[in-house]
Amino acid sequence: MNPMFTPVLRKLGVALLRSQVTATRIHGVGGIIRSNCLHKNSVTLSLKMAKYRPVTHVIFDMDGLLLDTERIYTEVTDEICSEYGKKFTWEVKVKLMGQRERDAAKIIIDELQLPLTVDECIQKVSVLQKKAFPNVPLLPGAKRLVEHLYKHNIPMAIASGSGKEKFKWKTVKHQELMNMFHHFVLSSDDPEVKHSKPAPDCFQVCAKRFPDQPSPEKILVFEDAPNGVLSGAAAGMQVVWVPDTRANRSQLLDKVSIILDTLEDFQPELFGLPPFDECHPKTDSKEATTSQM
Repeated sequence: MNPMFTPVLRKLGVALLRSQVTATRIHGVGGIIRSNCLHKNSVTLSLKMAKYRPVTHVIFDMDGLLLDTERIYTEVTDEICSEYGKKFTWEVKVKLMGQRERDAAKIIIDELQLPLTVDECIQKVSVLQKKAFPNVPLLPGAKRLVEHLYKHNIPMAIASGSGKEKFKWKTVKHQELMNMFHHFVLSSDDPEVKHSKPAPDCFQVCAKRFPDQPSPEKILVFEDAPNGVLSGAAAGMQVVWVPDTRANRSQLLDKVSIILDTLEDFQPELFGLPPFDECHPKTDSKEATTSQM
């Protein structure tokens, strides 16, 4: 190519990209920039250091990722802490996210010096949660993504720190969506899960229960909690992080493949999954429009 044309071609290329790339919403790890698509063919710019591996299976966390339950956890725990003149801070909450029920109760008691036993704490929390959980909404993008993967026969499972009873409370109005998952690993009641997140147990057990037992590198994990991100990474899986707006996003850059504001921003094709049929996300009117507390 004649060198004299290089500057011209470069300017044309930049102009073309500017005309197509708008409203960037994904915070990519390793220099990924993704734009909202204007046409059927969306524009994705990928720098060489960013690498996504094709996957065949997907594992979702549930609380704060699919369901807007983290807000309820916060409100309930804050109410109980207030009874004893204690403040439930974000720093304490981060330590609870993804934990099994008894582990979470112990952390609250120890961190805030509450005059309660683990059983007493669980009982007080459960009374309030039982009233609130049945009305919990889906978070933005959850319904669309799960239905899309199910439509294309992508095996999915849920790996949660929840227990069976509270899982029923949370999902009572979302049974149709829950039926799209192959299985659930509920760490609080599962004897095979020896350690809470950030240990890899929950995701390792979940992977093992797929009939074809995929290797870790073939599994994509969706998480909202830092403990969950560490758990998925420790299990050798790629992790999509959808953090709370208050989370320090820079602390886990070496553990995640990509960071999203909401599930609405996810591009399946980045990980070798079938792309969405339509260009723009369609948010169900019943989905929550706000993030966790």
